[in-house]
Amino acid sequence: MTDDPRALDPEYDSHGGFPNFTPAEPGPGFGRFLTAMRRAQDLAVSAAPDAGTWDRAADLAEELVALLGPSEAAEGVGPANRVPALPGAGSLLMPPYRVTEFEPDGVALEVQFSRFSVGGNNAVHGGVLPLLFDSVFGMVIHAAGRPISRTAFLHVDYRKVTPIDTVLRARGWVREAQGRKAFVNAELRDPDGNLLAEANGLMIRLLPGQP
Repeated sequence: MTDDPRALDPEYDSHGGFPNFTPAEPGPGFGRFLTAMRRAQDLAVSAAPDAGTWDRAADLAEELVALLGPSEAAEGVGPANRVPALPGAGSLLMPPYRVTEFEPDGVALEVQFSRFSVGGNNAVHGGVLPLLFDSVFGMVIHAAGRPISRTAFLHVDYRKVTPIDTVLRARGWVREAQGRKAFVNAELRDPDGNLLAEANGLMIRLLPGQP
């Protein structure tokens, strides 16, 4: 493998018009906003106030939409997913992870799910874990110096119930590379090292013009 994906793929920066994202520096207010919004997400699925409180909450939510609406921007312009120092890289779509290792032979991160991700009985919803693993696969491809790729398939095996409010560790790596194909693996473990879920997938390098 090479550290420079452009050595393998001269069209790296133009596949499907993929933007060349750069880190954003939105200021401390964005971090505060994300923290409040993550807590709001938890409360949105757990709070049980009276009807009047829901009316007030709706008023405030609508005020927020009105405030931010005029600033809606294209992908790659807003700071979401472009602030590596923030949990989930500043994206509310992602569970709040923090990358702890980013090397050609593998990527590791810490993640803590909350009430917002519960599927039932205080366990993380099974559909949330493929989202996490798919993001890990993308990081693995980037760290390994592979050209821009998309997920061809992703298979998840659930080994134990994934808890909320617990710092978990995810790890991913390239198992094998064959031309445009990269076969990748990932796993999620609890603080005691118990395997909660594992995944394998195929990432395929985009051809020029592919979105």
